[in-house]
Amino acid sequence: MSNLKNIINKFNKARILVIGDLILDEYIWGDVERISPEAPVPVVWANKRTYVPGGAANVANNICSLSGKACLAGVTGDDHNQGMLLKELKSRKIATDGLLVTAQRHTTVKTRIIARHQQVVRVDWEHTEPLPKVINQRLFKFVQKNISKFDAIIIEDYGKGVINPQMLEGLIFLANSKKKIVTVDPKEENFSYYRQVTSMTPNRRELEFAIRDLKLSDMMNKFNINKDKLFSDKDIDLAAGEIMKFLDVESILVTLGENGMRLFEKNNRSTHIPTVAQQVFDVSGAGDTVIGVFTLALCCGASKLEAAHIANFAAGIVVGKVGTATTNKEELLQRLC
Repeated sequence: MSNLKNIINKFNKARILVIGDLILDEYIWGDVERISPEAPVPVVWANKRTYVPGGAANVANNICSLSGKACLAGVTGDDHNQGMLLKELKSRKIATDGLLVTAQRHTTVKTRIIARHQQVVRVDWEHTEPLPKVINQRLFKFVQKNISKFDAIIIEDYGKGVINPQMLEGLIFLANSKKKIVTVDPKEENFSYYRQVTSMTPNRRELEFAIRDLKLSDMMNKFNINKDKLFSDKDIDLAAGEIMKFLDVESILVTLGENGMRLFEKNNRSTHIPTVAQQVFDVSGAGDTVIGVFTLALCCGASKLEAAHIANFAAGIVVGKVGTATTNKEELLQRLC
């Protein structure tokens, strides 16, 4: 544990660029006392509204809350919600040098209504079309101009259009040419473009989709694995191993909810990491915590296994909080004791 603590204490030296889909997470808090006479739904008596950064912005928030330095690159709309998002980012000291504003899209917002700590409903406002070519080029030029300032690039793909095949091809080639760490929080549709990255952090469902997207069904049939579901540890091991070879990535960290994580590295090495969550209130944004902390640790000299263990502890903390949450160095170091 002492080595993990030493790594965490170096987090303030890491500089990470987070590029991807920016989201404003809005929470409406209240109580429920009756069912609506208009429809069989609860009536929520709202008494508070809060905002936190979501999506790629939540990854940056996790990094900064742990004393790392994060810069965001992404796109917002030219609207009221863009102002709210910028306010939240500024208050958390998250750099926004790479943010572009366009009137062609609106700022992505996810509104969650919470009644007595239970999510009642979520409403999403979003665009999912790929970025216009001119915006794509401007965003890439920002990365190209500033990449030397960062130790790593996190690609946060929420499927809202910022991360697209053209962007991925240029980003990964550029980062590899500059010998930068590249980690990806994947979206199912883009798996075939995540070639030669340092690591990916899919969940079980995304891993299952990757098998179909990458047309690895022959492998699944060969090993008698169900093509739609990965039921056993053996299934997951075989699938992740084949995906690693096919995409030529250094490692894959699969998040498995209450079953913890499995880390896959080259030379067929796999390690199961049991969950350390003491209680689970809300898994919103837990994947953002995993990739943010995993990358932070790699930037500070951790092995992939050490980075995975630290990310597991951090995720165990945030799922015990309500809403899109983060942890800090003090909480994380205490949990390691």
